[in-house]
Amino acid sequence: MITTLEELAQRADYSLLKTLHADPEATSDGYDHSPRQVRSGHYVPVAPTPLPEPEYVAHSQALFEELGLSASLVHDEGFRRFFSAELSAAPPPLTSLGWATGYALSIYGTEYTEQCPFRTGNGYGDGRALSVFEGVLKEQRWECQLKGSGPTPYCRGGDGRAVLRSSVREFLAQELMHALGVPTTRSLTLYASRAETVKRPWYTPHSRSFNPDIMLDHAVAISTRVAPSFLRVGQLELFARRARSEAHPKAKEELRLIVEHVIERNYSHEINQALPFEEQLSELARLFMARLTSLVAHWMRVGYCQGNFNSDNCAVGGYTLDYGPFGFCELFDPHFQPWTGGGRHFSFFNQPAAAEVNFHMFCASLKPLLTDHPEALERLEEVRGGFAEEMTRALDEMWAQKLGLAHLDLTLLNDLFSLMARTQVDYTLFFRALSELPSEPTALEVSFYQAPSGELREAWGAWLERWRAQLQAQGSLSERSQAMKRVNPNVMWREWLIAPAYQRAEQGDAHLVHELQEVFCSPYEELSPERALSYLRLRPQEYSYRGGVTHYSCSS
Repeated sequence: MITTLEELAQRADYSLLKTLHADPEATSDGYDHSPRQVRSGHYVPVAPTPLPEPEYVAHSQALFEELGLSASLVHDEGFRRFFSAELSAAPPPLTSLGWATGYALSIYGTEYTEQCPFRTGNGYGDGRALSVFEGVLKEQRWECQLKGSGPTPYCRGGDGRAVLRSSVREFLAQELMHALGVPTTRSLTLYASRAETVKRPWYTPHSRSFNPDIMLDHAVAISTRVAPSFLRVGQLELFARRARSEAHPKAKEELRLIVEHVIERNYSHEINQALPFEEQLSELARLFMARLTSLVAHWMRVGYCQGNFNSDNCAVGGYTLDYGPFGFCELFDPHFQPWTGGGRHFSFFNQPAAAEVNFHMFCASLKPLLTDHPEALERLEEVRGGFAEEMTRALDEMWAQKLGLAHLDLTLLNDLFSLMARTQVDYTLFFRALSELPSEPTALEVSFYQAPSGELREAWGAWLERWRAQLQAQGSLSERSQAMKRVNPNVMWREWLIAPAYQRAEQGDAHLVHELQEVFCSPYEELSPERALSYLRLRPQEYSYRGGVTHYSCSS
């Protein structure tokens, strides 16, 4: 067990800083906090802005154990200072500066530069996130990134802070997604400060407004998120754009270096690096496709909606990266989109299509490295062209598992979607109730916002009869039920339960945060009767169309 920051420091190994290039125009002291163009280099060394008077809010016990960290570390003075962005006194070989990275933005295959203040794409990147540690813990390489640690050259005029509300949401969502078995970045610690506040647009109590209708002062916070790497498709895009346009003499070399780093960080155990580099690229694309399609199928399985699945929010390691405008589907709606700034193209059932476009941009980013290798380029194109088929296969397998079937009956599934939409059902409660293998619609009414009658009730009965006939032909019903309960969660994220937790945390009471964390760590298990009353119920009517609950901005 690692019990001190000094012991953690001995595990540091900054492969990114060793193998990639720093911005040659960066300042030597890291005080590089104003928006500016970053024209070359893979990262910018930046001094983070520490939280004043940081207070402990929460930590992930499961992740601490996985990393070999003693739970006592969260209250260790040196550890608390380091992970609340005070790096100046960090023991060597820990770095005293963090690093921010740039990336490009594309939306559905269209390259954008308008979000960059310079209209060049050279100012878009980690505006308030800084990586501060990379090392090997229990034979696994991890990177720790502070979110809310002050501005970087990519801040586009922002203050670089994260508010406690969004930090609590991200922390809990990462805990839940990991427990659900969905590949994700992780939460390590969450510290907050009431000595510093920032203004953000948000909603007045009981607001029915679509957009935020008030400016509020919020306590600031820093969450430490952890992943094997934070490399994004958008990063590869940035360097590919520069290589194609010959933006500077080393542009193509920088692209090759970051692709090599992607392979080393995320795929070194799966790609034979003795292969010629051009052959490694098609294998990289094939492996990333498998991870990405599996990830999106997991999202659909648990009702998660990314909300803004641009290429810059797409991790090349194949796990959920950004918890900004995310949400979980309660009332079943294929077009569920919690983010007011999003659109239908990033809605719940459109996530597979968004993933496909991101994958195409990933492959396009590799092409400048294959201009002299036509056969390798053809192999890459073959992989790229197979995405839709692989995505369909992953989704079909997922839906079959949710229904307890060995093979998917597409007509049966589409008929179910129609009934769910017509009846207005809770997505999670419905599939959990279905896991009990009911023969009558009455057993499903726990998930119905309005009990069906007449023709609709008869349609439900007929569908259940068809479904059960397929189940009975496949073996033990008891085994089918247990298998369904392993993929259909019992407990799920409900925004109207999360809001009171972050509101109380703003007042210094993290009790509800810890309770939610405990419940979310076992989402497939049955709850006690007392907790079931709170967590296993339909959204109360008073929360229907409520700003900050059913929909929200990405002001974080």
